[in-house]
Amino acid sequence: MTEKNPAGIELEKEVIIVNELGLHARSAAQIAKMAQKAGGEIVIRMKDRQVDAKSMLDIMSLAAGKGSVLLISAKDPCDQALLKSIIALVEQGFGED
Repeated sequence: MTEKNPAGIELEKEVIIVNELGLHARSAAQIAKMAQKAGGEIVIRMKDRQVDAKSMLDIMSLAAGKGSVLLISAKDPCDQALLKSIIALVEQGFGED
């Protein structure tokens, strides 16, 4: 993770979309479902766009294909474990083969 808040908790990380189909409806839904459990805001940035990770449609609007670089971040330090889970999901290609 790249940025830390004053308490030293890492709250954002760049990830690369590795699955062949990119960030499609099912993968966007997986992220949104996880992000909805967050106490604070979870955002995804791609280039100059930022979207709410709790919204599947917002995530899909990024049109992130394979190789796209996303910055996923949490606003609330209490959501660090959830953020790590979302990052792992993306890094593992959403469980797709």
